[in-house]
Amino acid sequence: MVGSIERVTKAAADAGLSIEIKRMGASTRTAEEAAEQCGCTVAQIVKSLVFQGETSGKLFLFLVSGVNQLDLGKAAALAGEPLKRADPRHIRDETGFAIGGVSPLGHLIAIPAFADSSLLAFDVVWAAAGAHDAVFAAEPNALIDAAHAKAADLAA
Repeated sequence: MVGSIERVTKAAADAGLSIEIKRMGASTRTAEEAAEQCGCTVAQIVKSLVFQGETSGKLFLFLVSGVNQLDLGKAAALAGEPLKRADPRHIRDETGFAIGGVSPLGHLIAIPAFADSSLLAFDVVWAAAGAHDAVFAAEPNALIDAAHAKAADLAA
């Protein structure tokens, strides 16, 4: 079985996104930890949040700036149904990623994705690469394209 970091590397390459995955040696589970490890602002950290449709049970991915909170009303409108927090085990089983290492790329399933338009203000953003200490940098538009995400106002 291919590991989660390898899936992220392959998905990026398949999407034409050139990335270098860095293992930081310390946790990057929270936006604050990731910013410290990456030497960037918390706003440049991409939080990959997975929610579940209350009606369909389908998973949805929201890529949000590390300084922002996801507005569940806006997210539900984009998803087309009310949302609830997805169970961490369900997320891992469906996406192949554990909480704290969920990447925008390389999921085991096709997952509808939406990206916080505030990420577009930066030259570079940092995202999880499939493990609690693995990250990669990317230009925001390229990352959003590679993740097949739709940019939208997601912030509360």
